[in-house]
Amino acid sequence: MRLREFELLVLLAVLAVRVETHPRAIRNEIESRSGRVASRAAVFITLERLEAKGFVTSRFGDPTPTRGGRAKRLFQATALGTRAALESVRTVSAMSTGLVPGTRPR
Repeated sequence: MRLREFELLVLLAVLAVRVETHPRAIRNEIESRSGRVASRAAVFITLERLEAKGFVTSRFGDPTPTRGGRAKRLFQATALGTRAALESVRTVSAMSTGLVPGTRPR
């Protein structure tokens, strides 16, 4: 259940929103929380990769007039995705414990 760095950011953003959400909201969450600029395409491609791994699910919402009658694709984390995110966060936390910025490890 290994996640790449950007996969983890996207999955954490999906989890932070806590409801079905669309790629733009996920991108905004990543940018506001991490300060990292994320392209819409990168977020969408990563969401598709996470869905293929079973970490998120998606469905199409109702068509809206503001989108020219097109439906938004909405994403939500699965239980497997939640476990993968928590495992990745625990690993990063364990590896970063005791590190002091500006010093070299032994």
